[in-house]
Amino acid sequence: MFACLKIRNLPQMMLYSSKLIEEAVHEIATLPGIGKKTALRLALFLLKAKKEHTERLTDVLRTLRAEIQYCCHCHNVADESVCSICNNPHRDRSVICVVESIQDVLAIENTSQYRGLYHVLGGIISPVAGIGPDQLKIDSLVQRVQEVQPQEVIFALSATIEGDTTAFYITKKIKGCAVKASVIARGVAVGGELEYTDELTLGRSIAGRVAYP
Repeated sequence: MFACLKIRNLPQMMLYSSKLIEEAVHEIATLPGIGKKTALRLALFLLKAKKEHTERLTDVLRTLRAEIQYCCHCHNVADESVCSICNNPHRDRSVICVVESIQDVLAIENTSQYRGLYHVLGGIISPVAGIGPDQLKIDSLVQRVQEVQPQEVIFALSATIEGDTTAFYITKKIKGCAVKASVIARGVAVGGELEYTDELTLGRSIAGRVAYP
């Protein structure tokens, strides 16, 4: 009886009638947040969709991978060497918002509460994960602050120990520059990721930023 229960509780293997479908599901399932069942639905959808649709998607992804660039100023994604935000003459160049990732830039832009520039670090300092300052875009930020001399640097990093450590480290590096350092208000939950914060809370956090200690 127990043996039967044991077998019944084993996870079922997903079986495929086609090796090509199996390979497609395997690759799609490597995307974040997508499991095998969702990957199978997507693979079957693409298989049933018009050929032109699938080919257009393939071409867009191939072009994205081949031609996407990273802004030489802020490290945001761009179609050219300078991104559309840094190229926009209407942005406030006296303020630089320091973020962890490109997703954070998009999250803040969607609030419509910020009109300055950005600097994407590409992560935060995390000794546990083996990420040190040399692996991030910190040196280019320090150089940028020294050259551009903005009035304010806003730290819009995750409200975690790693985020606070990163802000503290950068503050020490730019201490000799005549620049105000501030941090977004703690409307963002402690331990929360910036990109998952709702737009209203994030917008208020940017508007209600406080001086960094």
